[in-house]
Amino acid sequence: MADSVVKNAWYVAAWSSDVTREPFARTICGEPLVFFRDLEGSIITLADRCVHRRYPLCLGKVKGDAIECGYHGFTYDRTGTCISVPGQDNIPRTARVRAYPTVEQVPWIWVWIGDEDLAASTPVPQHPWLSDPKWTWIGEMARIDCRYGLLMDNLMDLSHETYLHAGYIGTPEVAQTPIESSVDPEAGLVRVNRHMESVECPPFYEKSTGISGRIDRWQDIEYAPPCLYVLHSRIAPEGVLPEEDGSDHQAAHMKILYAVTPETENSTWDFYAVARDFALDDEGVSQFLLDMQNVVVQQDVDALNVLEKVIEGEGDKMRELSIKIDSGGLAVRQMLRKLREAQNS
Repeated sequence: MADSVVKNAWYVAAWSSDVTREPFARTICGEPLVFFRDLEGSIITLADRCVHRRYPLCLGKVKGDAIECGYHGFTYDRTGTCISVPGQDNIPRTARVRAYPTVEQVPWIWVWIGDEDLAASTPVPQHPWLSDPKWTWIGEMARIDCRYGLLMDNLMDLSHETYLHAGYIGTPEVAQTPIESSVDPEAGLVRVNRHMESVECPPFYEKSTGISGRIDRWQDIEYAPPCLYVLHSRIAPEGVLPEEDGSDHQAAHMKILYAVTPETENSTWDFYAVARDFALDDEGVSQFLLDMQNVVVQQDVDALNVLEKVIEGEGDKMRELSIKIDSGGLAVRQMLRKLREAQNS
């Protein structure tokens, strides 16, 4: 996957709740990894293959701050160094597995797959709405049998909501409204904005916010390649604008986050969360949003799984036609291509 995926980046590998004292396995960017917590609760991430006979370490046991292979007992510390082998005191110098830089920013665990020397100088993407008490959130994860780029195309062009997600988040105006897209090289962001005035309020927003009738609906996308996508969603009664001081108490706001992580060349982990600044203690709203978001994501999963098979089947015969609404997605492709070229050079 060296040529097809940006590895010099932080990727979400798991939810914090996924990793305990028991070994937890997950493949990221084609690399099989094993995660576990040490005695103090910090996360250790190692290559999930014993150097002896390549047996998965995730099938072994955590002992103290080390992990013991379940096949022949080779034991590795947090650095990946083998500290015990069966039947001899001398440990071969090559008996070690790779340890991966890992950062836990609740609720996500981020891992670095690429050049380790770059990890310390590269900040982990921020997602403050998932820890700020002024916001509450719901979230899940989906595995998609499609390449990473297809999901990014999907997220950057929300006109598909009108057709694929009709009755949930899609209304005719999403596809009808032109977008504005831009690239901020300094911030490392691709932005896509769609502001809709006096439009239909879809069930996703009407039943969660309580705002009904005609609304003003803003969709402001910020994507920080390669992993973190945030849709800043604003829902307000028709004609209601933010105050001059920036306050916006008559509107409802959601931050819809996707942490998009390649599993293999043709499969992707989709970590998603919906944060809101209203009805913070209403469990009914939380459950409604979780149920609705799960349906919407599954609709995307089903469509992208089909599209992946089409692309695999047609290969070089596959041709695309791009239009104005694709400008954000095309900018993302270009930015990712530059990141891969810099990495592979």
